[in-house]
Amino acid sequence: MKRFIFLLCLLAMPAWAAELGDDGLHKADWMRDTFKDLREDLDEANAEGKRLALIVEQRGCIYCAKMHKEVFSREDVADYIRENFFVVQINLHGDTEIVDFDGEALSEKQATRKWGLLFTPSILFLPKEVEEGATAQSASVALMPGAFSAGTTIDMFTWVKEERYALDSDEDFQRYHARRIQERASGSTD
Repeated sequence: MKRFIFLLCLLAMPAWAAELGDDGLHKADWMRDTFKDLREDLDEANAEGKRLALIVEQRGCIYCAKMHKEVFSREDVADYIRENFFVVQINLHGDTEIVDFDGEALSEKQATRKWGLLFTPSILFLPKEVEEGATAQSASVALMPGAFSAGTTIDMFTWVKEERYALDSDEDFQRYHARRIQERASGSTD
């Protein structure tokens, strides 16, 4: 009987329970393992019809853990990201080399300092085209700084995917998100 209960407990454990990499960062199946040459990553994302996003995390980050346990593990969120985004994980304190869009090669920790990122998780969303000389930070169309609910997260990813940042309207992300909250409260499932 004890063995049966143990097996039930194992089956009931969320998928995130065993998803820490050797670097201490949470891993999701929708994250890409690349050479971190951002121009190449952007080209590959575009070739797949996806948007490039850079997720900056660090070992021991309680907010990163919260996002992976409560938000990224949700099937609807994970499916949306997997289908629409090419996500590259960057370690806030890492030494792996990155080649920024401006051609500068630097470590992950130097890149995140250059981009002014102080908190984890942070997600930089990139446009489909990045001008020569731009950095990831200067080219980004949106920044999601910190841990948010599943609703806010899916709305941000959707807002970027639909290129709502480029629309000539007064509906910035906050207004878009407020509208989506109202729609969900009234029963809309779009």
